[in-house]
Amino acid sequence: MSTTPTIVTDVTGLESSSVAQGFSWSDRQEIALHALSGDVSVSELSRQHAVSRKFISQQRDKATEALEAAFDTQADDDDVLFYLPVTKGWLRQVVLSLVLICHSSFRGVVEFFAAVLDHPISLGTVHNILKESVVQAREILSQEELSAIREGAHDEIFQSQQPILVGCDVNSTYCYLLAQEESRDATTWGVHLLDLQEKGLHPDHTIADGGKGLRAGQAEAWLDVSCWGDHFHIVQEMNRLSTYVENRAFSAMSTCEELEQKMQGAKKKNKGNTLSTKLAQSRNAQQQAIQLADEITTLLGWMREDILAVVGPDLSTRQGLYDWIVDALRVREDQLSHRIAPIRRRLENGREEFLSFVQKLDQQLLDLAQQFQIDPLLVRQCFEAQTRPLDQSGYMPQENPLQQRLGASFEPLQEAITQLTNATIRASSAVENLNSRLRNYFFLRKQLGADYLDLLRFFLNHRRFLRSERPQRVGKSPAEILTGKDHPHWLELLGFERFQKRA
Repeated sequence: MSTTPTIVTDVTGLESSSVAQGFSWSDRQEIALHALSGDVSVSELSRQHAVSRKFISQQRDKATEALEAAFDTQADDDDVLFYLPVTKGWLRQVVLSLVLICHSSFRGVVEFFAAVLDHPISLGTVHNILKESVVQAREILSQEELSAIREGAHDEIFQSQQPILVGCDVNSTYCYLLAQEESRDATTWGVHLLDLQEKGLHPDHTIADGGKGLRAGQAEAWLDVSCWGDHFHIVQEMNRLSTYVENRAFSAMSTCEELEQKMQGAKKKNKGNTLSTKLAQSRNAQQQAIQLADEITTLLGWMREDILAVVGPDLSTRQGLYDWIVDALRVREDQLSHRIAPIRRRLENGREEFLSFVQKLDQQLLDLAQQFQIDPLLVRQCFEAQTRPLDQSGYMPQENPLQQRLGASFEPLQEAITQLTNATIRASSAVENLNSRLRNYFFLRKQLGADYLDLLRFFLNHRRFLRSERPQRVGKSPAEILTGKDHPHWLELLGFERFQKRA
């Protein structure tokens, strides 16, 4: 037989102190919120929680004071919000945070200490703190395991005319290579890739631009790993060429229009013959410029949006169309050789690189056909249907016949194809983004030498994303995304105890 504890009260109706002491801060907060809202009377709350009305009123008053303080715009700026336990360890954290988070120079750190903390610090001390952190960072990086990386992106960035070799995971942006070298030849790249292979790095493929040493080094070190051509740069070059020929056509139109206006004025003075030849030449140049702009823009548009796009025909069909566009560009080179020829040569020499992704894509579609036990032709049709415009009901015009033929397999197949499409990366944007962040830290080379790259690689890999276009990255670091395991804050990994305010 269960018994119910007896609530002990005194003659004044106040609860026993043991009852109130048993409430957690969250319990008290809930009571205060109910009292503030007024949806339950003080008496009813007192009865429900077996406490006195005085206790309920006390919690309500505390909540009221907190609300008033939160919305008090007249609060004094000199009010003490909280106190910091300033220790040597905490000051070291400040130095590291100023340099790595705020990109502060060493002299900027010295000035900050003097202006804000009223505490002297020398340039040598700042240098030593960074140097000690380099040692700790290297120890952590030596334990990294890279077998989970399936797609790598490689590039080269220059500082003071010396190359820095860069490599990162496309998915997590984890940086596994950041090394300053005297050369960027095949041997240098090959040595680094072999060292990384000992840490488990052996991706399905990599993405890189046209660097000869980079590609040759990978071909020697990783015989079975293909290097896809980076679409970012070639598409950028094609866009620039399209813009140039369009602007050239507009310029020719403006010149022709000006001559026509002058011709009208000359005719009024019976001097039209003086401009007739020049106007005819201008009209001919205008027509040629407009035609060339239309043709070049159309050809490059097909290359960008059809041949190099994720969704498109199979490899053999793309190769035939690719070659036709390259030949069409070659025919038009004589009209604008210095602009068209470099793009044409880059496309011609890089065909296998730029279309490497299609071979894998075709195989993945065949795997889906086998997985769903469906005719590969139907899978291809579902794949290419993704580029068709939606009708008013939100369905593709030719989707209903496919849905009827595929039946229950239609929706899961469409979902699998969408995931496959979204996962097909053709540009080294991840490493380009990384390069843009590296430039903010080049000043450290003067004080730390090439050692700063190890500290920087540790910081970038273990610093958590505050925002990202991919929601799954927010609040996680590249290392956490890569391994699927949480780790302490990067300052704690370096052995520091972070300050935390009391709740």
